This record gives sequence, structure tokens and C-alpha cells, in this order.
Amino acid sequence: MTDATDADTSSETVGGTASSASADRADQTSLGRDFGKLWTAAAFSNLADGLGRTAVPLIATTLTHDPLAISVIGALAFLPWLVFGLPAGMIVDRFDRRIIMAAANGIRGAVALWLAILTATGQISLWTLFLGTLVFGLGETLFDNATNAVIPGVVTRPQLERANGRMQAAQVTIDSFIATPIAGVLFAVALALPLWVEAAGYLVPIALALLLPVSAARPLRDPALVPDPRSPDVEVAAPVPEPMATPLSTSKVTAREAVVYLWSNRYLRSMVVFTSLVGSAFSFAQASTILYFLDEQHVAPAAIGFVTAGIGVGALIGSLVAPRFVARLGRGRVMVAANLVAAVSMLLTGLAPGVVTAILAYALFAFAVSTWNVPWGALRQQIVPAHLFGRVLGIIRMLTWGLFPIATLFGGWVARFDLRLPFLLAAGFVLAATLVAIRLLIVGTRRAGAEAQAVAA
Repeated sequence: MTDATDADTSSETVGGTASSASADRADQTSLGRDFGKLWTAAAFSNLADGLGRTAVPLIATTLTHDPLAISVIGALAFLPWLVFGLPAGMIVDRFDRRIIMAAANGIRGAVALWLAILTATGQISLWTLFLGTLVFGLGETLFDNATNAVIPGVVTRPQLERANGRMQAAQVTIDSFIATPIAGVLFAVALALPLWVEAAGYLVPIALALLLPVSAARPLRDPALVPDPRSPDVEVAAPVPEPMATPLSTSKVTAREAVVYLWSNRYLRSMVVFTSLVGSAFSFAQASTILYFLDEQHVAPAAIGFVTAGIGVGALIGSLVAPRFVARLGRGRVMVAANLVAAVSMLLTGLAPGVVTAILAYALFAFAVSTWNVPWGALRQQIVPAHLFGRVLGIIRMLTWGLFPIATLFGGWVARFDLRLPFLLAAGFVLAATLVAIRLLIVGTRRAGAEAQAVAA
């Protein structure tokens, strides 16, 4: 395999010293005030998300201890990506992304308030939790799609890895170390309290989203930026200055354009298949995580947040070190290593004899997933044209995350027999899938112009 990549490596490095140095200088500059607004909006949104993500399953465990029933909540959280992923992408590519972010959080805030009222008045049921989770997911498809699409509009291309790492670090830190532990404590005080706080938490990102610059509102489209669909694996040209570009709102936004682009791009198409399979295995393994720690490891409900905080240490470290790993080893090798570590850590989680070893193994799994997310997110932002990004991301998540509900329900059914079994089965599957896809992840990433070095070139 080394022989197959040597030619590509040499072609990237010849005469690249000056451009690499320039990219290094750009990478070290501040990400800017506009990114700061986006980061803060995402941070507060993650705070609210984390409160609800912990509170809803915990409330559900007061109504049932059936692993399959609990797994339905996880399945419904991903279902909107299957049915609404592409429409959400079209909306993000057609309308003002700032308004979309604000509206999405407004919807989620209203649902959190509704669930809080039902819980406080004793009218909450599994069916209302299911419905609330589904609407939360619909809002997430819009907010997350818009947030990812905005990043290339507020930072330079050499800064993409660092910007994605910061966003990932914020999500992990707030979800694991702030929102989840707080939700567990608030839940112990009163069932509805984390939902009340969640509803209030969505207000700040609504305001900040509306304060983002015009460059975050819509992608710019210029014929020179549209790649030839017959050779889509060529690196996308850098955006032209704004005066030379035409706002996308003046052209028709269709799903067909994005579908043709994604289907014609052999590398992205293959990566979608791979991430769909591996992501489904992750969802299968995690279907009954709450019950695994409550019933198998005998953790008190109020302490669940502190358990996930320990797990979050791994995820936080992964998000922070991933950019350095990528700079040193390349995206392809980092993605291969991340999946191999994920497989081993899931196996260790399933075999863990006690809560401490289970947390350590799960933290290693979270480290691997966070490490994967950074280069995978950055390479999509690098090679997908800006005017197509919302729709392409919507299709990718529709095809990948759309399978997660099925995998989650299947994992919940398997967990009825043994809460450890989903981790063990998923570990074997991810290991086999990664070994089969090594050439795609390393050689394919380089040839598609999706390696980190391609940014400097």
C-alpha cells in the first residue's frame, strides 16, 4: 500500500514549502469575531441539547425499564435525518442560514417548555416523550446543517480543521462536563427542572445567530466554482471575492443538482456507505447505554451525569488533539486509527467488570469518535462546493443517520437478552469494516484532494 501512495505524496510536496508555510501562518491566526459568535451560539445550543438529551431518557426510566422502549427515544432522535435530511439541506441552501438557526432553536425551546409543563403536572407519558424527541430531531436537522454550512463562510480554508476541532470540543465539553451532570442533579431535585432550564437555554443562540454576518446568510455561487460533474474528485477551487459572486437566491435550488454531484463523486459516495455502516454499528452499541449503567453497572440515576462526564474526558481530548494528529499523519490515517480504536474500546466496554473500567473503556470510545468527526467534517467542507453544501450534507446525513433509528431499535432488542451484547457485536463489525475500507480511507482520501495537505496546496 505504501508504493501506491508514494507518487501522490511526492506530487503534493514538490514545491510546496512556501505554500505550507503560508498555510501554517494562516492556521495560527485568530478565527475571528464572527466565528466567536457562531461558536457561542452553538455552545449555548449544545447546553440546552445536553440537558434534554439526558433528561428525556431519565424521565422515561421512571415510566419503564424495557430496553427496547428506551431505545425508541434514541431511534426517534435520528429519524428526522432520514425523512427530513434532504429537505433541511435544501432549506439551508435556499434561505438565510441565520434565520434558520434561530427558528430551529425556537422550535426546540417551545417543545422543551411543553414537555416541562406536562412533566410538572404529572401528565407526561412515553408517547409524549417520543413526540417531543421527534420534534427535537427535526429542529436539529436544521440547526446542525446550517451551522456546518456556515463555518466555511466565517473562517479561511486552512483554518477549517481548527474551527471544526473547536466546535467539536465545545460540544463535548458542554454536553459531558456541564449539561449532563447538571441535568442529572436537576433531575434528582425535580423531574421537570432540567426541561425548564433547557427551554431557557435556547434563547441565547437565537439572538447570536441573528448577529452573524452576511457571509453566513447564504452561499455564493459563481460558475467558476462549480466542478465538472464528470471529474468531481478534483479539489474544489477556493471561493472568489464576494463582488464577483452571485447570491444563490437568484438561482433555482434543486435536490437533483446535489444528488448528481454526490453520485458522481466516487470518493464521497464510498465514504457515505462506510460511515453509514460504521455509524449504524455505533448506534446499535449505544442503544441501551443508560440502562447499561443503571442496571448492569448499578449507577444511581442522579449520578448518570457524572458518569458521562468521565466519558466526556475522552471525547474532549479527541476533539482537541485530532487537528494535530491530522497535521502530522494525514486525514486518512487518522480516520483508520480512530475506527480501530473505537472497535477495541467497544469490546472493552462490553467486557468491563465494573463501573470504573466501563467508564474508562467508554471514554476511549468517545475519544475515537471525536477524533474521527474532526477530519471527516473538515474534508466535506473542503471538497463540497459552498452552494451545494447544505443539500449534500443533508443527503449524506439522510443516508447515514437515517439508518441509525433501525440500528438503535435492533440494539435495544438485542439488549433485552444481555445489555453487554450490543457492544461486543458492534466491535467485531466495526473492526471488519475498517480493515476492508483501509484503502478507501488512506489512498482514496489523498486522490480525492481531501487530505489536509490539499488545503495548503
